[in-house]
Amino acid sequence: MTRKVKGMALLAALSTVTACGGGGGGPDPADLQALKAELGGRIFADTNLSEPAGQACASCHVAQAGFADPDTDSTRPVSEGAVAGRFGNRNAPTVAYASLTPVFGTIAAGEYVGGQFVDGRAATLEQQAMAPFLNPLEMANPDKSSVIDKIRAAGYAALFEQVYGAASLDDAEAAFDRVADALAAFESTPALSPFTSKFDYFLAGQAQLTAQERRGFILFDGKGLCFTCHESPLFTNHAYSNIGVPKNPDNPFYTMPPEFNPAGTAFVDLGLGLNPTVLSTAENGKFRVPTLRNVALTAPYMHNGVFQTLDQVVNFYNTRDVLPACPTDSIQQDCWPQPEVAENMDTLSTGNLGLTPSEVSDLVAFLNTLTDGYVP
Repeated sequence: MTRKVKGMALLAALSTVTACGGGGGGPDPADLQALKAELGGRIFADTNLSEPAGQACASCHVAQAGFADPDTDSTRPVSEGAVAGRFGNRNAPTVAYASLTPVFGTIAAGEYVGGQFVDGRAATLEQQAMAPFLNPLEMANPDKSSVIDKIRAAGYAALFEQVYGAASLDDAEAAFDRVADALAAFESTPALSPFTSKFDYFLAGQAQLTAQERRGFILFDGKGLCFTCHESPLFTNHAYSNIGVPKNPDNPFYTMPPEFNPAGTAFVDLGLGLNPTVLSTAENGKFRVPTLRNVALTAPYMHNGVFQTLDQVVNFYNTRDVLPACPTDSIQQDCWPQPEVAENMDTLSTGNLGLTPSEVSDLVAFLNTLTDGYVP
């Protein structure tokens, strides 16, 4: 399935919010919010908003893949942009449940939490929504005006003006802010945060876990120490951590031209440490703890897509500090490569969990109960 077709399919599947009838005074606030979400869904799925045309937000965030990119795998762990042959440095994270992530900031302990992207560089969902349009490695538009010109010519331009006013597309700067507002409204709908996993139905008394899933749940909250960072109901504490993820030698970003990656194969992703509002070596190598909802659908895993399966991820958490270091950056059967960033690593809840092979399987079985769309 092409990216353009996937974008159209997602629009058909998710544009369930329709305008309600209103009186002569215009829609009431609830109706207006519904219209705004519908508009955001149209923008999200519009493959004409890239340069060249062909890539939409929906291209890399597909419902059937847990709102991550279904086209990424071991040979292409990061998404290709609208310009053929251009790749970013990170695996596309899910946008499911993103609207429930708090604004980027610090808590009483001085630890960073929240924000969008895995390094929190976009404080809010609206700020995140703007970035891919102008990123040369993603949708590659040269400026905001080019995006708004395309929306003026789109079939939903009248809906845009219905939501934001008759002159709302006249000023490109203000209109671009409204694009982000509409996208955030769409991403805040139940379609993207449905809470319809088997585990949700289990908590509601409407489903039963298998014996293996129940054992995995007990491990998740106990010996596996998963609940330390992956708190219910979103299965994340929104904090930042460096678990010692190794580099991914198969990441095509290493071969991007110098204007995109001046460091070449020596590139090191410092994560939170590179956040413009942080810029602290004490945060190097830390990435926002992801939600585990729909995690069975969102492979490959980690910020650089280095792990291909949930078994591999759990085994890494289990034996990072037990197995010897690999002689190369490639993952092998009985060793782990060196961490991409060795400082600031979590040594309390990762590295030597003492899980048996059957317990690893039990944990993975439980993680599979977090997939939305379960029918009790």
